[in-house]
Amino acid sequence: MSADQLTGSDESFLCHLDEHHRLHPQAAAALQRLQLSASKAGFDLQPVSCFRSFERQLAIWNQKAGGQRPVLDSSGNPLRRDELDDWAWVQAILRWSALPGASRHHWGSDLDVYDAAAVPVDYAVQLTPDEVNVGGPFAPLHEWLDARIAEGSSEGFFRPYAFDSGGVAPERWHLSYAPIAAECERQLTIDCLLARIRGCETFALREVVEEHCEEIFERFVKPAQAAITQDAFL
Repeated sequence: MSADQLTGSDESFLCHLDEHHRLHPQAAAALQRLQLSASKAGFDLQPVSCFRSFERQLAIWNQKAGGQRPVLDSSGNPLRRDELDDWAWVQAILRWSALPGASRHHWGSDLDVYDAAAVPVDYAVQLTPDEVNVGGPFAPLHEWLDARIAEGSSEGFFRPYAFDSGGVAPERWHLSYAPIAAECERQLTIDCLLARIRGCETFALREVVEEHCEEIFERFVKPAQAAITQDAFL
């Protein structure tokens, strides 16, 4: 992929799943196969969020940086901006939201999913641990996905944020298509990321991000599963 594609600035390689969601064509085809298998098992596996552009991720980031959106601690409780310095605030944002330019959603390989058959049509998906863990409406779907991933029959999808390694909080709802994501992980470098960030004058807390870029890259950009290759799923 080009630098613009890696950092969410080029959308030309995507295909439409529907009027709201886009993915890399290979990931879209794999998702359709996974959806068919899920349907046979009694689930309606649907995307909540797929591709997200740099500008969209930047809007989320800036709103959180400025306090217009809530920033949560690891337990899901709102934090107060006046109680944290800039670096602590950046780390708190990164716990639940990707750095613009470094989101896996930029690649067209990643998506957030839910079971549409488990909730009413007008249900507003929150993407919270309570929804996907034991007792939550989407827990059975994710238990089924766990089994498929473990046995290597998940059509190439895995969970990049399955465990808490001290960076991004666990996100059971987040799936990644390994054949595309593994190559993007390899290509995305600190220099590539910094070039995109430095080229954006409206990037909130940019100086703090640049100062701590190496730690951010190691803790929040590279997932614990970065060493997994596409061969593990094919």
